[in-house]
Amino acid sequence: MGVIAKTFPLPKVHEVLQATGKASQRQRALPAHVVVYYVIALALYMSVSTREVLRCLLEGLQWLMGPRERVRVAGKSAISQARSRLGAEPIERLHNELVRPIAETATRGAWYRRWRLVSLDGSTLDVADTQENEQAFGRPKAARGRSAYPQIRFVSLVENGTHVLFGSRMGGYHTSEVALARHVVESLRPGMLCLADRCFFSWPLWTQACATGADLLWRVKASARLPCIRRLSDGSYLSKIYPNAYARQKDRGGVMVRVIEYTLDGVPGAEDVYRLVTTILDPEDAPAEELAALYQERWEIETALDELKTHLRGARIVLRSKTPELVRQEFFGFLMAHFAIRGLMHEAARKGDVDPDELSFVHTVRVVRRRLPAFVATPP
Repeated sequence: MGVIAKTFPLPKVHEVLQATGKASQRQRALPAHVVVYYVIALALYMSVSTREVLRCLLEGLQWLMGPRERVRVAGKSAISQARSRLGAEPIERLHNELVRPIAETATRGAWYRRWRLVSLDGSTLDVADTQENEQAFGRPKAARGRSAYPQIRFVSLVENGTHVLFGSRMGGYHTSEVALARHVVESLRPGMLCLADRCFFSWPLWTQACATGADLLWRVKASARLPCIRRLSDGSYLSKIYPNAYARQKDRGGVMVRVIEYTLDGVPGAEDVYRLVTTILDPEDAPAEELAALYQERWEIETALDELKTHLRGARIVLRSKTPELVRQEFFGFLMAHFAIRGLMHEAARKGDVDPDELSFVHTVRVVRRRLPAFVATPP
C-alpha cells in the first residue's frame, strides 16, 4: 500500500475528487478516496476476485487513514456501485496530473547527450465480452466467425530509461493510432528527443509534435519523397517536407529536416535501406551514425508494453469491467499501478547506482504483492 500511497498521495486524491465533484458527501462503506486506491490495486491482482482485492487493500488503508476510521469489506454489488459512482474522470485526471517522466540527471540509460529519450507507440487490450463494450469499442476481425473479446486501442509515450508510460490516450479498436497520437504528443516537452516508427510520420503529426519544442527522430517509408538539398559532413543530408504535393511543387510552407539513410549489413531479414528524419539539423549536435544506432532504443516501449500486458495484467487475462465507463476507469488505474511500480524500481536503481533495465519488473511486482496480506498470494 505504501508504494501506491507514496506515488498518489491522499491529499492529492482528495483534491482531484473535489475538483471533479466526486468527493463523498456522506460516510459510506466505500468512500470515494478508498475507491480510487481500489481501482489502482485491481491492476496488481488481475486474477483475484474483486472482494479479495478490497480485503487486501483495506488493511493498508487502515494504516494510512489511522485507527479512528473503520472500514469494512463491502460485497461485490456495493463495489460495483461505488466504482460507478466514482466514474472514470477522477482516475484519468489523477493519471494526467501525476504520471510523468521521472528520470534524474544521474539516471542511467535515460539520456542521449542533452536529450531525455522518449518513444511513441501503441497497442491493444482485451476487455470483457459484453454488448455495451462491443458497441463502444468494437472488436477485431477473425479468420472464422468473430474474435473472442472486444478491444481498446491506446497510444503512449514511454521514457526510455525508466519505462514510465505517460501521456496515454485510449479509444475503440477501430480508432487509428495516429488519431490517438495527436493527443499524446501534447505531452512532449523541450529537452526531449522522441523516437517513433514510420506508421506515425505525417505532415500534421510531425508539425504538431515539433510545436511542443521537443526534438524528433522518426523513421519514414523508403518511398517518401525527400530530395537532397545539401549533403552534410557525416553523410546525412538536408531536405524539406511539405503539407501537400502542390506546396512541394511551389516550394511553399516546407519544413527543413535532416535525413539519415543507412543499411544493416549481415542482419537476416533487414530491409534494403532505413530512413530516419530528425529536427536536429546540425551533425555536430548529433552525428548520423549515433542517431542510427540510437533508433533501436525505440524498442524500449515494446518492453514497457510487455510489462503492462503480460507481467502486470497476466497472459490471457482481460480487463474485468463490464461497462465502457468502468473500462476507461480500469485502464487508467492499470497505467497508474505500472507507474507506481516503475517509480519504485527507479528509486531502487538510483540507490544502487545501476541502470533500471538491470532490475526485474516481474520480481518488483512480486515484492509489492508480498508486502500486502499473504492470503491474496493465491486466488481464493
